[in-house]
Amino acid sequence: MASHRRLGVLGGMGPLASAQFMCRLTELTPARRDQDHIPTVLWSDPRVPDRTEARLHGGADPMPWFARGLEALEAAGCGAVVIPCNTAHGWHATMAAASRLPILHIVDAAAADLRRRGVEGGPVGILGTAGTIAMGLYQERLAARGYACLSPAPQDLEGAVMPAIAAVKAGAVRDAHDPLVAAAKALVRAGARAVVLACTEIPLAIRPEDEAPVGVPLVDTIDALARAALAWARPQAARRPAGLLEPS
Repeated sequence: MASHRRLGVLGGMGPLASAQFMCRLTELTPARRDQDHIPTVLWSDPRVPDRTEARLHGGADPMPWFARGLEALEAAGCGAVVIPCNTAHGWHATMAAASRLPILHIVDAAAADLRRRGVEGGPVGILGTAGTIAMGLYQERLAARGYACLSPAPQDLEGAVMPAIAAVKAGAVRDAHDPLVAAAKALVRAGARAVVLACTEIPLAIRPEDEAPVGVPLVDTIDALARAALAWARPQAARRPAGLLEPS
């Protein structure tokens, strides 16, 4: 079923995560031919200033770069935007006010995926950047849906999670695997009934086969955002049973 809705992707934060989003959007689309896929425009600009540095340490403001990308996606005829970067959603309200395009929220996509996985309420672990954790992006938005959030201990966040994310950005994806799995397990020991991979670099290092050793559902925010994009692009299909939106 072809879609006439054109999706905009505000990416480059980082480039590998944006590329993975495009791959997963393609793989999750139920398609039998090229024309069945979602028309998509990717704006991948890695020059956007670091979001955590901006929020926590007074670094350069990324908002002018966000605005430039949104203007380009609007000019390209996109009808909605997704941003495969969790920390960038700290500027979601400002971006939404500055653009005529609706911007799908990655936390809402993660909440929908928690429900899809059968996790309703209870403590949920948030494995993300220091910026995402400090801004309360998940804590506030998930609390409104009945979820309590658990964050990594400071020593895990600074000693394992942030270095692992930096390793992925530097291309050393394998080096990030063990520290991230250990941090996820620590959240489970603290009581998490699921762990949200709340930085789009993290699903590049943690794989689906890691879910069994961790012991709880792992919510991949790249996949969750791709599913939200599909639901926007194909609202009729989204009202069908969930299995019809999965790859064959």
